[in-house]
Amino acid sequence: MRRLTLLLLFCVGGTVSGVEPTVHIDTAVTPPTWALLERQLLDANAAACRKFFARYFDERGFLMCVERWGGDDGPDDAPENVGGWAQLHALGGADDILTMYRTAWEGHLRQYTLAKTVEVPFARDGMYYKEFPVMFDWQHNGEGLRLFNLQGLSDYQNNRYQHRVRRYAGFYMNEDPGAPNYDPKHKIIRSMINGSRGPLMRKATGLDWAGDPIDIENRFDLGHGERNYAEMVAHFKDYNDVVGDHPLNLIATTLPLNAYLLTGQKKYRTWLIDYVDAWVGRMKRNGDIIPSNIGLDGTIGGETDGKWYGGTYGWGFTVIVPQTGGLAHRNRQYWGFVGMMNAYFLTGDDKYLDAWRKQTARVNAQKKVIDGRDMYPRMYGDDGWYNWVPQPYSFNQLEIYYLSMKPGDRRYLENDAWLKFLDGDNNSYAEQALRRDLAEVRRRAAAMDGDTTTPDTRLADDPAKYNPAQVTALRQLMVAGLDPGRRASVWHTRLRYFDPARRRAGIPDDCAAMIDRMTDSTTRVRLVNTNQLESREVIVQAGSYAEHTIHSVQLGDTTTRFKGPTVRVKLAPGAGGTLTLTVDRHSRQPTMHFPWDRN
Repeated sequence: MRRLTLLLLFCVGGTVSGVEPTVHIDTAVTPPTWALLERQLLDANAAACRKFFARYFDERGFLMCVERWGGDDGPDDAPENVGGWAQLHALGGADDILTMYRTAWEGHLRQYTLAKTVEVPFARDGMYYKEFPVMFDWQHNGEGLRLFNLQGLSDYQNNRYQHRVRRYAGFYMNEDPGAPNYDPKHKIIRSMINGSRGPLMRKATGLDWAGDPIDIENRFDLGHGERNYAEMVAHFKDYNDVVGDHPLNLIATTLPLNAYLLTGQKKYRTWLIDYVDAWVGRMKRNGDIIPSNIGLDGTIGGETDGKWYGGTYGWGFTVIVPQTGGLAHRNRQYWGFVGMMNAYFLTGDDKYLDAWRKQTARVNAQKKVIDGRDMYPRMYGDDGWYNWVPQPYSFNQLEIYYLSMKPGDRRYLENDAWLKFLDGDNNSYAEQALRRDLAEVRRRAAAMDGDTTTPDTRLADDPAKYNPAQVTALRQLMVAGLDPGRRASVWHTRLRYFDPARRRAGIPDDCAAMIDRMTDSTTRVRLVNTNQLESREVIVQAGSYAEHTIHSVQLGDTTTRFKGPTVRVKLAPGAGGTLTLTVDRHSRQPTMHFPWDRN
């Protein structure tokens, strides 16, 4: 039989505020294949991560590699080797996943504080200062912070983490006199290269980006394909125009967002909204297109001869590949959408998504027919739009739809297999996705066995291709979440789970969850206890940071109305059932704090 009770319910049919209901699921089920695959994938990930950590990290958490500064290979690549591990633990991965990735984070901070450049001026006293990159661009800073920005999902009580959250945010709020990155008058971050020693207020050089000279031949295999140091410097020789603000700097907004999630202090929220609003205003003034350079006086294109499309990683940033002589188009403005997501996350205000919708429409309106095909631009230079491709401009479209849940934002996502599954049109997706990730764990573990590099022939990003943590299927199915990716986003999920018995983040041992339907206001989740002998208890939370409000929970024919961020579910041995939650999204002040630590 199915049974649902609400503790302390004294108002039948009414709404109880501030009371966490308890749902009892007693119906025995044969464990579904998807549930067994989820548990298997969690276990396989943990075992492979242990093997990876033992192979590539020492007892201090130092990555066993040649330490370098630069865009080819640098400090940001070290923690990327444990990318996905914070999500894995927060989903319910083994306890030692947290121990290992915390050790790797602590170790790399010390390792790259001790590591110094000889010729690159700003890193001669250490590549890190105050446990943060001395100064670099936010494509690379973001990649290096993808682990840290999710550490709070499981480890926010960590005293060192708490200090860093405040310190890192302070670098961009002028709370550190040695890091004057921000101009509050013009609401700009003063250079595209910035960090704990402040902004780089001159043209950058190939040396700044490539790092100190090093022998490459017969020793290293560089990710960009350079065959020698001269080609490394040549790769970056045109990466000069960095003074002034750039959309990449919007990624830095995740730092004050972390501080707000941890402390609840309004100053962090205010700074974030003010900075993102300034960018929304610039888009409006620039015909709905985000400029890729803002001058020190706050004007569009102010440091690039008035060209809104100028600057390194800008709309017109096309360079020559030194080893081939071909052209490479490196427009990175779309990475800055993370800032719009952060502002939407705090406010639920559609204007942050609409600014990007308008840009998408503007770019695609430039469509023209070339050789009988519709072609769309990706770049803009002195002669107008260029770099024509057959696909419409659709960067960040999945994120926009996920946040808005508006049917009109499904455009360009017609073939997304996960969204079809959530619509009920792709029922085989769950098992296929879980089996795919299991196979990838196996493949990477086998490839790791075949790695013949030694610590003195290995760069920081070399082991990353063997990182076995595969969380895509688990993230989509268990919590219906977006990929934080290399842009260091916070975790956007529809649900999240906590284990009250073990007082930790993640679904309890033996349990599995699958969100198989999702609309703007409803979430349907199937919960299963695969343990046939022992009961399990799980807290289901609306949103990664309790940012959503649950208004009702339905089990079978019984619906209970209440108002709060969590539901407690008790699963009998071998039991399973389906809950349908009605949810008011982005309606609460978000917080990192676990349910039992909140007032």
